[in-house]
Amino acid sequence: MTDSLIIYAAAGVELRLGAVARARRRLGALGFDVSIDSSVRARHQRFAGDDDARLATLHRVADAAPSVAMASRGGYGLTRLLDRIDWGRLARSVEQGTRWVGYSDLTALQLGLLARTGARSWHGPMAAEDFGPADDEGGVNDVTRDCLREAMAGELEAVGFRTEPGYDGLQARGVLWGGNLAVVQSLLGTPYWPKLRNGILFLEDVNEHPYRIERALLQLHQAGVLERQKAVLLGAFTDYRMSPLDRGYTLKRAVAHVRQVCPVPVLTGLPFGHVRTKVCLPVGARVELVVQGRDVLVGWGGH
Repeated sequence: MTDSLIIYAAAGVELRLGAVARARRRLGALGFDVSIDSSVRARHQRFAGDDDARLATLHRVADAAPSVAMASRGGYGLTRLLDRIDWGRLARSVEQGTRWVGYSDLTALQLGLLARTGARSWHGPMAAEDFGPADDEGGVNDVTRDCLREAMAGELEAVGFRTEPGYDGLQARGVLWGGNLAVVQSLLGTPYWPKLRNGILFLEDVNEHPYRIERALLQLHQAGVLERQKAVLLGAFTDYRMSPLDRGYTLKRAVAHVRQVCPVPVLTGLPFGHVRTKVCLPVGARVELVVQGRDVLVGWGGH
């Protein structure tokens, strides 16, 4: 593998330059020809440069059309750019072979790209977040590393996971889409919302209490989004703090309530989110979902 890979920052400010350097070495060891865009060192308030600079970053990376455009981190900032992005430039980079890879705040970019142009991207790891931790912090997760390598080499055709009982025999086909729940929710009603029917929607989040997760899912349900999907896949929802007022109200019970009011299968266990072990998911690809017992397979080989 000699694919070119650009590490860039177009959302939150990147302060972990040591992690970026480690990510460069580790991604290079996988066979990528890695370069670091100047935006990784840009700083303006909480952002990797002001809005004009971050917009220029996206367009510069798109024009370079590397094999892989990997965000260094997420944070917040891409929503501020959506009305100004030249989506045609990004779509042309995809046509030339660029895979835009990231998660969290990158959800806005990926769903905007899908909604405006139909171009695919990859929900997957980010440089500093996933390839930058020091060895004494756990280093790089093997599954995350291998999944990225196989996905970028065109060898990854499916991901599997274990879910809760009750869905044995479920089969569904549709376009895979989604990402960070809060970002997905924020795009509802905007021009950057993919109007997909009969899709497979995947969601994850971080630092959101279960009641906020339930509220966001209920908004998507009440807006008619969930009922238009074939299935909803829930990844990791992490780093929230419970309250003494919860009195037994948990994330599991929040999901159970959503299942009661929503007729669409809601499966948990997808290995993705703000966690060390994460798979790569092709946003905008047609996939097939198959459940046997508690084993779930999401495949896109041949699509």
